[in-house]
Amino acid sequence: MADLTGKVALITGASRGQGAAEARLFVERGARVVVADVLDDDAATLVADLGTDRALAVHLDVSDPDQWAAALASAQRAFGQVDVLVNNAGIYFQAPIEETPVDRYRRLIEVNQVGVFLGMQTLAPYMAEIGGGSIVNIVSVSSFAPLDLTAAYASTKSALLALSKAAVGELGPHGIRVNMIHPGGVATEMGAPGGVVPTAYDEAPLRRIGQPREIATVAAFLASDDSSYCSGAEILVDGGWTVGTRNPWRDA
Repeated sequence: MADLTGKVALITGASRGQGAAEARLFVERGARVVVADVLDDDAATLVADLGTDRALAVHLDVSDPDQWAAALASAQRAFGQVDVLVNNAGIYFQAPIEETPVDRYRRLIEVNQVGVFLGMQTLAPYMAEIGGGSIVNIVSVSSFAPLDLTAAYASTKSALLALSKAAVGELGPHGIRVNMIHPGGVATEMGAPGGVVPTAYDEAPLRRIGQPREIATVAAFLASDDSSYCSGAEILVDGGWTVGTRNPWRDA
């Protein structure tokens, strides 16, 4: 079990869904957590549940560099340090390419791609000063195995994958590890809107959709000292979806 005692983690998009699961698990494992999100009420509710001695809510639009600087400053005032960054925030959109409004595409780029760039740009110099840190970027199986109707979303995740890999060599000499998680479908509002799980998961090797805590446990490992020699790792957390889909003729 990954021990996060003494760690301070800034988690984006942390007020609900997968981000909230990460925040809860990190606190369970001994960390203090900065719940960073644009959903202020949800963030405040989560922090009240986790305890104000263990968690802090900060407003953060990840596409705004000034808000990133303010979030880091707030975390330092509250907890003295930040040695883990989980770039979890992301938005989703699906439509045929010809029906995708360019402003929606640009917003996906701003959040899913530029938001992570700004997070690393803001925290990497600070982490270098304190002797290192761990950056966990939540990417997606869509970065290399996109579904149809997801050209806008998948392209931002592919860019995030390249960005993450480029950061490994650049930040490694400063003691900063950069690792990537590739979730498949997860039972959040993004992955199962309204709680309705797509029947396609019946054909996946594990015959089910993933749960937010299953992503969080991998993030906790990558944030912990148990993964101290891991940098540049890409961990699939997709129930085997991308490598073992069911043969439709198997039972014929």
